[in-house]
Amino acid sequence: MSVRVSAFYKFVRFDAPDEIRARVEQALAEAGAKGTVLVAAEGLNGTIAAEGPALDQAIAALTALPGCADLDWKESHAEAMPFWRLKVRLKREIVTMGVPGTDPNALVGTYVEPEDWNALISDPDTVVIDTRNDYEFAIGTFEGAVDPETKTFREFPDWFRSFQQDLESQGRKPKVAMFCTGGIRCEKATSFVKAEGVDDVFHLKGGILKYLETVPAPESKWQGECFVFDQRVSVGHGLELGSYELCHGCKRPVSAEDRADPRYEEGISCPACHDSLSEEQRARFAERQKQVELARQRGMDHIGRTPAKSST
Repeated sequence: MSVRVSAFYKFVRFDAPDEIRARVEQALAEAGAKGTVLVAAEGLNGTIAAEGPALDQAIAALTALPGCADLDWKESHAEAMPFWRLKVRLKREIVTMGVPGTDPNALVGTYVEPEDWNALISDPDTVVIDTRNDYEFAIGTFEGAVDPETKTFREFPDWFRSFQQDLESQGRKPKVAMFCTGGIRCEKATSFVKAEGVDDVFHLKGGILKYLETVPAPESKWQGECFVFDQRVSVGHGLELGSYELCHGCKRPVSAEDRADPRYEEGISCPACHDSLSEEQRARFAERQKQVELARQRGMDHIGRTPAKSST
């Protein structure tokens, strides 16, 4: 039986997030789901996987949470379980921006359905901003998108303030359209950008994943692949499994070209991190990879092993 994978998030005010965390953990464990879920006072965010009807049970439990009846979730498939365990964590934010008062429950941009996204980003009066990190942008993005070159989402506010000053110095007040993997970062970014005084702010509903699932490849303005935060590593149009693997040294995606580079060592390093690893790190990663290989020879799974890839 193939594994069903669901990515979801919801900005909703939880008065007792610790109680919600415990409730989510119990419900997902009972359903047999694995994955990671973050819970905070501002809502919840996660990706889980389960076999067959178990995922329906898990989603039903999530939509039964206060204010979550309209939970935004997307489904894809894999032949191998993409997670090793279930983790439900209590956080200060479900996506960390670090700007107090930023609240999509109170102020947010305008949702744009995937089928309407092409028209918006083709408008010359629209600035399209990729709110993801630099390594995500590097393997795929929308035509004409601006790369903030951020390493974490925390860097986005400072980058945008500088970018906005540049626009103002040019006398420009364009529409701002933002996107991210599943919609959560761009939704929070629109709240911040509107609070900074920008009126015409839009974000892609359901994120890149919903766009790739909905918009046919011949009509698509997406270029490349989309990084995902599980063992699948990347997906393409139709949410088909991508060509990238994961470097276990720096957790970045590595292409076939990267894997042919002499600086690539499976389970240890890639061209992006090879020169920055300490000898202690290299020895630790090498020992982990040794255990992975031993487990593989015995036909067993190991926590450091990437499962066999499959269609999504």
